Amino acid sequence: MGGVRELAASFVVPGPCGVAVRDRLKHLTAQDERVLRAVGEHQGALASRDLKARCADGLEHGAQTWAARKRDLTKESSSRIAGAITKATHDQWALARRCQAAHVQNLAAGIKTLRHRLSLPLGEPGTKRAAGGYRSRGEWFRKSRRLVMLEARHAAAVRDWQAGRVRVVRGGRRLLNTRHHLAEAELTEDEWQQRWEAERWFLAADGESGKRFGNETIRVTPDGEVSVKLPVPLADLANTRHGRYILTARIGFAHRGAEWADRIEANRAVAYRIHLDTGRGRWYLTASWQRPVVQTIPLETARARGMVGVDTNSDHFAAYRLDRHGNPVGGPHRFGYDLSGTAGHRDAQIRHALTRLINWAGRVGVAAIGIEDLDFTPEKTREKHGRHKRFRQLISGMPTGKLKARLVSMAAEQGIAVVAVDPAYTSQWGGQHWQKPLSTPRRIMSRHDAAGIAIGRRALGHPVRRRTAPPPHDRSDRAGHRTAQAEPGDRGREGTRPPTTDRPPGEPSPSGKRKREPSASNTVRDAPSTQQWVQDSLTRTG
Repeated sequence: MGGVRELAASFVVPGPCGVAVRDRLKHLTAQDERVLRAVGEHQGALASRDLKARCADGLEHGAQTWAARKRDLTKESSSRIAGAITKATHDQWALARRCQAAHVQNLAAGIKTLRHRLSLPLGEPGTKRAAGGYRSRGEWFRKSRRLVMLEARHAAAVRDWQAGRVRVVRGGRRLLNTRHHLAEAELTEDEWQQRWEAERWFLAADGESGKRFGNETIRVTPDGEVSVKLPVPLADLANTRHGRYILTARIGFAHRGAEWADRIEANRAVAYRIHLDTGRGRWYLTASWQRPVVQTIPLETARARGMVGVDTNSDHFAAYRLDRHGNPVGGPHRFGYDLSGTAGHRDAQIRHALTRLINWAGRVGVAAIGIEDLDFTPEKTREKHGRHKRFRQLISGMPTGKLKARLVSMAAEQGIAVVAVDPAYTSQWGGQHWQKPLSTPRRIMSRHDAAGIAIGRRALGHPVRRRTAPPPHDRSDRAGHRTAQAEPGDRGREGTRPPTTDRPPGEPSPSGKRKREPSASNTVRDAPSTQQWVQDSLTRTG
């Protein structure tokens, strides 16, 4: 065990701090759609211009440049719209900056791996922690060429990072590249153009506490009436006072509708976004707001009623229920999902599997779910797993970030905490200590089921192993019990055997005789034993 790394401490994941709900804008008239398209195009052009100015500022950005950009946008829209555009611009620039830093780190990791493998002799075997040498001189040569290419990319990325230069595409770089692969995407040029324009529109407004119904730009009344504050150049399209346009559609949020209604009636901030799904030809309105961070319960409280350990896999969750002492209860449970297809399909599959998992955890009465704190960022580099393409696709396809965020938000609504544990050795130790002992002719334990037990025990603060080492002196209880599964005083724990008679241990029998006389040994010895046996005097008869 000398090579085992130190495990990180388990912790209760903080609860969600935001809410977003969506509803469809039905029965829009042709005029409503023309107005929404005109507003989206106008404000989208302003957002593109502002993003260009922000990228040009680079690291020279400050409060004065921000205020200047906002003043320029206010002339062609309004102060609230200008504030929403500049805030979205800064968020997009910051996201691009974080992605750039991750790209630099990924390139550095690949360069380090290549340099290590190129320094080894050909055919040098690798270890679990480091890859070995390359198989042939041809492969060594190709990898040396790739090292030069990665070093050039890394140098260029570092220069961009130091200069504060980022590359951002409004509408998405993936959608932009789809323009060159329309046949594979099953899109026509007109369909792609409509989708591209819709993604570059800007129809959003931040909420303002104290204003009427929590938002002055896009206002939704308690009875579902939606109105939009038009920019100054489009004020002639208004159909009511103060440059507002009221849509004919009515909305009513089926999910969290009561919470949304309480906020707008109290004039608390609610942000809105209107967007068009060009594939379906439908308009949607999304409402979002912040709420106080859900206070996480103490770790000991989360462990009080046991735990459900969950092992995350490429196609299912392997869950096992454990009591508060770490003992498995019942049998394994699996909640499958399919991560193939579109992003919407994958998201729906994950959501459905998590719903079933959380509902089952609520029925069995636990207060927390234990899950691995997964992060595959350093594990899916091409240089580390170059030949294992299927393995790289496997770990790349697991939505670890979305999964954790969705699990925390969904579990918080059911009053269930989420305990994150270190993922190291859970599958290995679970299979070693739990897979075979729990397998029966009627229940076949998989390695994933055993890993769920290991995760649950680690979340409960217990070691993964079922038992501790035997006592060092003898088999008595003088050096402590041999079990690590139950605390003293609990029924069913391992302890001393009860006496076979009705007399207390250590006292002579009432008759003064042994129940069975010692018999002569049948063992043939070369020399007489030197061990002295001390017995009570026995009276032989017959």
